[in-house]
Amino acid sequence: MVARLQHPYLLLALTVLFWSGNMVLGRAIREQVPPLSLAFWRWAIALALVLPLALPHLRAQWPLLRRGWRPVLILGLLGVAGYNTLAYVALTYTAATNAVLLNSFIPIATIALSWAFLKKHLRGIEWLGVLLSFIGVTTIICRGDPQTLARLSLNIGDLWMLAAVFTWALYTIGLQWRPVGVDPMLLLAAFTVVGLLALAPAYAWEVAQGRTIHVSASSLAGIAYTGVFPGFLGYVFYNRAVGEVGASKASLFIHLMPVFGTILAAIFLAEVPQGYHYLGIALIFSGIYLTTAAPRQVKSS
Repeated sequence: MVARLQHPYLLLALTVLFWSGNMVLGRAIREQVPPLSLAFWRWAIALALVLPLALPHLRAQWPLLRRGWRPVLILGLLGVAGYNTLAYVALTYTAATNAVLLNSFIPIATIALSWAFLKKHLRGIEWLGVLLSFIGVTTIICRGDPQTLARLSLNIGDLWMLAAVFTWALYTIGLQWRPVGVDPMLLLAAFTVVGLLALAPAYAWEVAQGRTIHVSASSLAGIAYTGVFPGFLGYVFYNRAVGEVGASKASLFIHLMPVFGTILAAIFLAEVPQGYHYLGIALIFSGIYLTTAAPRQVKSS
């Protein structure tokens, strides 16, 4: 039984389930927990959990960490302070279903930014995949109505979520410059410390504006979930699975987010998927398939 629970694909599926639940929960408790408060306490909990695993490596690996302080600083700002905070802000305005569907645009955003900043060459079929996914995202944020763009009435939450998506894409690209030889748990702790230092003044500002946590069993349970499951266990599971199956296979599992997220939103938030959701996800998946399958086709020929 224990061996089954350690299977890499099961760990990846659980990770994406945790991340999907994070989106749904962020939407569900938006009236009780402001977005900056949720982001701050999520990572405070995650840091408390990861420190016992990180500290044993600190003394031996501190020189490596110190030499790589620049990428640690940037990645901490993007991956910890940036992505989830923007996502939580988005969830105060847009449905959880929309958030997880837009989140599935991450692989395409990463490819596009890799081309722009790293001059990665894209084949024709990959460009087609990027175009299809872009149309899928546009379908979602326009609620299936092209006239929405003409009326300039886009949901601000969808735009916040797209900002989160591109923040994570930049973080993903930046990971290639992370300090080599640093234990993953120590690296996560370093990223989290940077992120918390950046979030602290923003959190203080939010409190000063009178936006405080409405303490209740549901709000505290929600905050605990974000810290323990997507914040801590999700990273531990994902890291272990990547070590076994490789980053390319592991990254494909993010495409399960729209499936899990839509189901969870329908169950817990009564968000009934609309036709444009299905059309958008079909276009996004088509684009993802083209961009991820193309390299394998080239290799096999």
